[in-house]
Amino acid sequence: MALPSLQQPRNNALSKVSIFRRLTPPTTLIPSWACSTKPNNTLSPVSSKFPSFLRCSTKPDTSANSETQHNEPNSISNFQNDPEPDSSSEAFSSPQPSQKPPPCSSSRGLVFDLGPSNSWDGADVGSPVVKRFLSDEEERWYMWYHGRAKGHPSCDLIGLAISSNGVHWERGGGPARSSSDVGFVMSCGKDWWGFDTGGIRPSEMVIMSSSRVRASSAVYWLYYTGYGSERSLPGLAISQDGRHWARIEGEHHSGALIDVGGEKEWDSLFISSPQVVYHGNGDLRMYYHSFDVEKGHFGVGIARSRDGIRWVKLGKIMGGGKAGSFDEFGAMNACVIRNRKGGNYVMVYEGVAADGRRSIGVAVSPDGLKEWLRLQDEAVLKPSELGCWDDKDVGSPCLVEMDTEGNEWRLYYRGVGNGGRFGIGMAVSEGRDIGRFRRWTGFHV
Repeated sequence: MALPSLQQPRNNALSKVSIFRRLTPPTTLIPSWACSTKPNNTLSPVSSKFPSFLRCSTKPDTSANSETQHNEPNSISNFQNDPEPDSSSEAFSSPQPSQKPPPCSSSRGLVFDLGPSNSWDGADVGSPVVKRFLSDEEERWYMWYHGRAKGHPSCDLIGLAISSNGVHWERGGGPARSSSDVGFVMSCGKDWWGFDTGGIRPSEMVIMSSSRVRASSAVYWLYYTGYGSERSLPGLAISQDGRHWARIEGEHHSGALIDVGGEKEWDSLFISSPQVVYHGNGDLRMYYHSFDVEKGHFGVGIARSRDGIRWVKLGKIMGGGKAGSFDEFGAMNACVIRNRKGGNYVMVYEGVAADGRRSIGVAVSPDGLKEWLRLQDEAVLKPSELGCWDDKDVGSPCLVEMDTEGNEWRLYYRGVGNGGRFGIGMAVSEGRDIGRFRRWTGFHV
């Protein structure tokens, strides 16, 4: 399948990058793993165009915009590969209920706060991947998310929390030790040559069965972002219970599913947030983001696969918005779902403004391929007013389509406060209108 040609750079691309550089910290734009002190020929074109972007600190990331950068390799062992967790796991507390936010307006929308101070997710949480399962007996919610412990500033792990209503969550302070436990379930790869030795974050969970993995029943397919010393790449792991994972090696020599593009291609720096949609038998679509050096903005691209393992890129489908808009400097961390009632595709994404502020926007497409249109010029969810827990940035959206009256869509997101607070929030739509969301304030009878 021939790849479509990429659009030519806009004339104002360099000026836009120059403005962005003045208004935001350098590491906000280019991830810290693109700032390696080692010689790297693939980054030399960037260095010559934007030398100040590469003057990045190698210290652990403590900024609010950590979705677009990553830290140095972590030192926490890979518990899920050990029959019995080693003694270092005792530094984390035993499973505890989710902390309830204080009853004040400043916590409006917050449904999942940081864990206890001695837990694996006591310093940071984000990247929510939320799935709702219904049966004749019960309603069950699962949320995979990334977390980081205090004292381990460079280590992101993937954890699992469960809920009966999608609002009140049961979490674990340490590793999930059984098929019914909660806590962290996956850590970085141990192979020195692997692409995910520096950190991992979940992107999407697809429930399916495949002869490739010799499973007689449906299995969980976790698509995730793996971070290494130079860049991020997408990976895949499978599980039969959502807690114990086996990595599936992709065609890239590092074990990743796909590699970055060539020197002149829009995704030559990194590939992040591989969100996968099952369109039909033999047709899976992966949506991911990168940074387009020539145009000076983040963009979302698409790839297709027949088996969910081998992928063919089709090109970029979303870039920067209008001048002065909430997403002028691009779109990232996209979540795409197929509208059960409308049949079209809906994308919620993290928009980056000229000052680096993050908000959430919506785009729609009739077939989920190239014809994506922004639903409106305004963001559907912006940071809260000053003093609230998420008054700096909102992003990493995850959209869930409901089947109840008056609460048709739920939007889970990562919130960041000006004081450095992190959490996972939830907003709900006004009926079927995906252009209007309000932060959750409680169940209404």
